[in-house]
Amino acid sequence: MRIRVLLFGVLKDIYERSSEELDLPTGATLADVLEYYRQEAPEQRTLFPVLALSVNQQYAQVTHTLREGDEVALLPPVSGGSGSQIAPGTRFYCEIVLDRIQTEAIIETVRQGDDGAIVTFEGIVRNNTRGRRTEFLDYEAYEPMALAQINSLAEKVLNNFKVREVIIVHRLGRLEIGETSVLIVVASAHRGAAFDACRFAIDTLKRTVPIWKKEHFVDGAVWADGEPFPEEIRASHDLQSVPNPKDGRSN
Repeated sequence: MRIRVLLFGVLKDIYERSSEELDLPTGATLADVLEYYRQEAPEQRTLFPVLALSVNQQYAQVTHTLREGDEVALLPPVSGGSGSQIAPGTRFYCEIVLDRIQTEAIIETVRQGDDGAIVTFEGIVRNNTRGRRTEFLDYEAYEPMALAQINSLAEKVLNNFKVREVIIVHRLGRLEIGETSVLIVVASAHRGAAFDACRFAIDTLKRTVPIWKKEHFVDGAVWADGEPFPEEIRASHDLQSVPNPKDGRSN
């Protein structure tokens, strides 16, 4: 059985590749895939319990049984195309872009007479991290899954908070100091619901959406430490030993 494995963020640096194909025995699970990579880099053993896993762009547990042709992604803790027109009145709109995020123009598409509050969050590239001067950031994503997760998050915000509309836009690629990496706009009749919804949206996005950033300093570059995944989507700490799969690697 052959599957395709995708590696993101710091995992690309550790294994010096971003994708490959593996031959596994019939009935193999995600635990087998994790064991393969753990044996390749045993010194990284503390990383594996905090990974999340996906199969065909859906989060999955280590017990998930794999099938021929599955696409598996190993996702380290997380930190988006050209822009299209946002239609006024839509209840939510999510996008991953490569171009500069046009904050003011987006807010104007949201504003309506029924709103008592529009709360906006902008994630901005700052010029330093832990005392080191930052030159620029690079963002990457598992794009199809990231967009699906952002859309799911927007729906959850609408279902759990008394808000009228939610906009979430995330940018990928190289971002300079002062540029916006993520924009969240929430419109509501009342400020309390809008503040709560906006805070929930950015906190959840930072923990669950597969987007990573690499910080470039004057003296080197590192992948930013991410917030832990929620326990329900984190890889299990109890990985069973499995036979070594045959290596069908192709970068």
